[in-house]
Amino acid sequence: MLSYHSHSVPFPRLRRRDTTRWLRAVAASHGYTIGELGYVFCNDEKILEVNRQYLGHDYYTDIITFDYTEGKVINGDIYISIDTVRSNAVQQRVDFDEELHRVIVHGVLHLCGIDDKGPGQRAVMEAAENKALRLYFSA
Repeated sequence: MLSYHSHSVPFPRLRRRDTTRWLRAVAASHGYTIGELGYVFCNDEKILEVNRQYLGHDYYTDIITFDYTEGKVINGDIYISIDTVRSNAVQQRVDFDEELHRVIVHGVLHLCGIDDKGPGQRAVMEAAENKALRLYFSA
């Protein structure tokens, strides 16, 4: 079950059923199913608080993914800063909705085992994000 919540920000314009169907398809394409997955859309201050409290990091970020996956069943909580997504969209010169969906799927891809911190891994993540975005926006 996927759930979507907002904390300290208006809920973003999001087609929940389409997004849920899309995320399930992306997970399946990587050999996973989605169990319990919760999204929390928040502001920069909330994501900074979560980053400090749970990860010991003192910086803003666009997404924090908590992984409770068991085997091939994705379970987790994903916090997304709408403030940072908006500023990233401006900086990257992309539409806000596209950047929001990129970040949304980024969390699922992490839960499917794709990392983006090591050498060459960022390119693998970007390719997976782009493939997933084509799937969503071409439907």
